[in-house]
Amino acid sequence: MKMQDWIAAMVSLFCLVFPASARSWKELASPEASGCWVRPAQGKPARALWGHVEGLRVGLSPLPGPRGLLRLYAPYLGHREGRMINFIAVEPIPEGQTHRGFSELERSDLDQVRGKRFWSADCPREASPQPVIYPARGVVESEGDVETLTVYILVERFKNGAHVYLRLRFHSNHPYEVEIAPLAWEDSVPLRHCIITATMGNYARLRTLYLKDRTQSSRDLWPHHSGTAFTPHARFPLRDLIRTAEGEALFIAAPDEAHPDEADYAPGTFSGWKYSGVVATQYWRCEHPRPGLEGWVNGRSVYWASECSIPGGVAFENLELVEPFCDGAAYRFGITRKSPEELIDVENLLNEPPAPAVPPPMED
Repeated sequence: MKMQDWIAAMVSLFCLVFPASARSWKELASPEASGCWVRPAQGKPARALWGHVEGLRVGLSPLPGPRGLLRLYAPYLGHREGRMINFIAVEPIPEGQTHRGFSELERSDLDQVRGKRFWSADCPREASPQPVIYPARGVVESEGDVETLTVYILVERFKNGAHVYLRLRFHSNHPYEVEIAPLAWEDSVPLRHCIITATMGNYARLRTLYLKDRTQSSRDLWPHHSGTAFTPHARFPLRDLIRTAEGEALFIAAPDEAHPDEADYAPGTFSGWKYSGVVATQYWRCEHPRPGLEGWVNGRSVYWASECSIPGGVAFENLELVEPFCDGAAYRFGITRKSPEELIDVENLLNEPPAPAVPPPMED
């Protein structure tokens, strides 16, 4: 083995044994802006963050939050630096099974810490874990007048035998969306589903679904729900989803409060659950829906890992599109300041109102 290869192997081993939790994320280099993109710094320990300079961004641990989740940031909502709007989890179901693997909750086989290990790559040549504090930069390409930024998120194998990874792709003409495509390695068990779920709707208190011919309230779906458990999933087939003139399917959820940042919270509610910024609509968009596509939601009446009631009652927690697994099928998740009614006009996917002023950073 050449000396430089040996050194690289030792660095990789050190970072796997002593992952980035051994150093504060604040010690890592800030991401760099170039053109319309935000990307990790290179050549030094850096924060894993990709996306649009003026739009949606996606990050990985060790940025604050549980491991085994993508972090979604929408600074155009008037958030302070580091304020997340939602998380994305990976939840595969093998053929012949009904129970999901949970990327956030399963313990890692690498270090026995809760949360599957995620790491990044410019090209998924192999699946062995890589240092989390040296994230991939992502690949910028041009497709006509549109620029794209692509990065792959590798995921540790699940206990149910699922072995998957994600392709994240940002499009310059859709600054408030990220495209997520799940793919399976050849050594994965066959998959029934690989559910990519937006898993923190309670933070924004999403309560209204916008469907083809109606709206649906979380309070009407589960009028008597209480306690600390999740509700059962409510499922909406493709025929219930809004379709654009181009045939795309939209699954849209929004708060029912004009000013969610002015809510009265139960005593003891963790400050991280208290909404800040302007109201926003969240949605999944599938450009090429297949007949088995469904929109699923569940809800909670108390915040996760607490007994503190959500102001206003039960709200949607997980928002997802579910269909039989198709390797590389892509789904776009978006967060917009537009109302659901404005969003339904597909032409309005591209533009936003002026951004609100961003408050100064909080003191440590």
